[in-house]
Amino acid sequence: MAPPASIRWFAAVSALMLCLLISPSTAIYCDEDDCYDLLGVTQSANSSEIKKAYYKLSLKHHPDKNPDPESKKLFVKIANAYEILKDEASREQYDYAIAHPEEYFYNTARYYQAYYGHKTDPRAVLVGFLLVLSAFQYFNQWTRYNQAIDMVKKTPAYKNRLRQLELERSGGTTTKKKSNKQTNKKMDEDLSKELELQITGAEQPSMWDLLGVRFILLPYTIGKLLLWHGCWFWRYKVKQAPYTWDDASYLTQRSLSAPLDAWRNVDDLRKEDLINRRLWEGSNLESYYAEMRKESKRRR
Repeated sequence: MAPPASIRWFAAVSALMLCLLISPSTAIYCDEDDCYDLLGVTQSANSSEIKKAYYKLSLKHHPDKNPDPESKKLFVKIANAYEILKDEASREQYDYAIAHPEEYFYNTARYYQAYYGHKTDPRAVLVGFLLVLSAFQYFNQWTRYNQAIDMVKKTPAYKNRLRQLELERSGGTTTKKKSNKQTNKKMDEDLSKELELQITGAEQPSMWDLLGVRFILLPYTIGKLLLWHGCWFWRYKVKQAPYTWDDASYLTQRSLSAPLDAWRNVDDLRKEDLINRRLWEGSNLESYYAEMRKESKRRR
């Protein structure tokens, strides 16, 4: 009775694994030969001795010097051995394989990684990736900005503001004749540039916001941040100095968890009142929120 298929498959795999473990891991370099023996040098030979031995053998077995087919085959083996031993990294891997023949899979993986892995410097890959990503980011920001501007220019508020600006420049008179259509179009373009449109969420792109530029300036940014925290600690924790207006404004904005753009648009009187409340202190912030809840209920 024949054994089951699963047992036959397991036996075949076991036999293959046994053959791999029995075969020397150095065979991937110079087949069954020893690379040092092919060049006629010892394992302790230096690079100069290896180079001299290779040139001597190449003069003897090169196909242009020796037409014997067996000599040609030997020359191929000699050239391969020289390629392995002339490089310090590959020679170190080969010496390790000689000293540790039992680590077959590890030695094989190192060999194929060295000869078939990528040779590109990881730093060049990183720079290229940042350049491509920054270019895509810049193009995307410009596209969003132009689309937002086109949408704003179609609104009645923008057209009214444009007409008002035109009247201010022309002294209260406008000309809308068909013959002046191109002139009026150019005037509209010039006037629209004076409005300096900036739309939240679709701001005009800046080189300083690109990921590549930020990555290059990362050490400077980190150093500046550490210096700022150090000065803050020394001024307000150690010396107990009163907060400046800008620093108090920053603490208030952070306490309210307000976005920076929204905080900048707050009325100056309202902003002054919030800063004077010292909302960065927990009790004052709780009292402020309690007042806001009462005001909300009163309006309902």
